[in-house]
This record gives sequence, structure tokens and C-alpha cells, in this order.
Amino acid sequence: MTNKLAIIGGSGLYDVEEFKDREFLDIKTSWGSTSDKILKTKYNDKEVYFLPRHGRGHYISPSKINFRANIDALKQLGVSDIVSISAVGSLKENLPPGKFVIVDQFIDWTFARNKTFFDEEIVAHVSMAHPTSNGLMNACEESIKKSDIDYQRGGTYLVMEGPQFSTLAESNLYRNWKADVIGMTNMPEAKLAREAEIRYASVSMVTDYDCWHPDHENVNVQKVIKVLLENAAKAKDMIKNLIDCYEKSIEPNDPANNCLDVAIITAPEKRTEKTKNKLKFIAGRVLGK
Repeated sequence: MTNKLAIIGGSGLYDVEEFKDREFLDIKTSWGSTSDKILKTKYNDKEVYFLPRHGRGHYISPSKINFRANIDALKQLGVSDIVSISAVGSLKENLPPGKFVIVDQFIDWTFARNKTFFDEEIVAHVSMAHPTSNGLMNACEESIKKSDIDYQRGGTYLVMEGPQFSTLAESNLYRNWKADVIGMTNMPEAKLAREAEIRYASVSMVTDYDCWHPDHENVNVQKVIKVLLENAAKAKDMIKNLIDCYEKSIEPNDPANNCLDVAIITAPEKRTEKTKNKLKFIAGRVLGK
């Protein structure tokens, strides 16, 4: 299998001078349209894809992102590994704005999103015990170190519905749950990547202290954007390092590898051709499509 890396994140992350060959792909899916056209480019002779999660110009609200179309399109392109890069709020004193967190756990607190490809006729239950790829996390850590970025390896990302920021009571509740960062975008993205048997890792870029910190004012977009732009410059350097090193970190026993072998519970005679065709890119390997 040829390994291919995709970066899902802000639209500015692919504005890297070294990315010379650029092709924008409009991929059709059974789930509708992707957030935007997918950039296909090369760096050091390695093919890589970029997908702006909110669309170029940031016009798609977190609850309206078509996560299923995004993951299906990347699967069609042969993507084997996804690294998500997201802006988050900090729920810990030791995670100040500007610090990166390599996330290894999630609390999915969203409620208004389509969270599975298997919602009609064919039922599958994939394990999310370890939702991120250890090998990809190793590659992210190596890349962050090379870029001399302050970071933390390991952390829990609480995914809220949004688009509003937290109330003070909510922020304190999440801190009591021992979550490290809070954001609006990594779920159901991580769940869908697992259903598609794509390895997934998440790098969170802290932009603010949410609203719990007594020494910092309430979150506002202007301050978030200021730190976000500073973080984006670091992230671009990290991405170049990541493209170079991620393949050597792939682990043969990654939980995403062939996870559908033990996930689909629906009897074969109940699996209609219509639904198997709909799932042909996501689960064709196990459905015989």
C-alpha cells in the first residue's frame, strides 16, 4: 500500500513557498460536497493533500462541516494518514497561548452532527479506545521538536458543539473532567477517519485560556486570530518536517489498520447493493466492492 498524508486544518496552512506543483481537486462523494476543493501537491517528491476544514475564507460553521464528505473524498484519493491541525482553548494553566498539544484522547460533547458512515442498513461498531495513531503522534512530536515549538505530548481534547464559546460554568466543568483543551472540530472527524480505516492524529494549537482563567479576559475572535496567525507560521514549518518523516513512524499494529474486520455486525444477506455501493470507498475492502 502506498502511504499518503492529508492535512486537515486552516486554509492558510498550505501557503508554503516550497509547494510548487498545485492541483485543486473537486471530489464527488455519496455524502455531498467537501468543505472545499482539496489541494494536491508535492514536497520532496512526496504527494500530500490539504483540506481547509471550514472552507477557504472560513465560512462553514463547525456544526455545518460535512465531515463525512471530507473523509470519504480523502479515502477516494488513497489517503492513509490524516493529521488534523486545530485552534483550541486551554483548560490548563500550563498550556498557555502559543503552545501545541499532541492530542491522544477526546471527549465528544457534540450533539448536532452526523457521526457515522454506517447509519443505514449496515451497522458497524469500531473501537475508539485509542482514537489517535501512536506512530503519527511520534512523527508529529519529531516534527514539532525540529521546529523548536513548545508542546505537550498527550492530552484530552473536549469537542463542544459551538459555535458559541463556553460559559464560565461549562469551562469549569470541563476542567473538573481533567480535559486539557477545548475546540469544536475534531469530532466526528476522528470517528469517521477510524471507520474509514485511516490513521489519525491531532495537533492542537492553543490560542486562548477559554474563559475560566481569572487573569485573562473573556475569549474574543480578534485575540484568537492574532495568536492563530502566529501559530500558523510555526505549523507550516512543522508540516514540512512531518511530510518528510511520517512514513517511517507507521506502526503495523495501528488500531485503524483493518479495524472494520471486526466491526460490521449486520448479517451479509441484509446488506443491500445500494448501501454497499454508498460505502464502497469507506468499506469496500470488507463489503466486497
